[in-house]
Amino acid sequence: MAKSKQLRVTLVRSTAKRLAAHKACVAGLGLRRMHHSVVVNDTPENRGMINKVSYMLSVEEV
Repeated sequence: MAKSKQLRVTLVRSTAKRLAAHKACVAGLGLRRMHHSVVVNDTPENRGMINKVSYMLSVEEV
């Protein structure tokens, strides 16, 4: 059974004064504050959220 890919996502720009939909994507990824990192599975749903707010994130494969 193949192990699913994972991504480490880090919030590098603030969510202050952003669109509500962008704040919701950041929260949906599990990010709470600046420089907070989480590891998420590489799924189309997570990729969509990452692409939407890519200007606020740093992403690397784990």
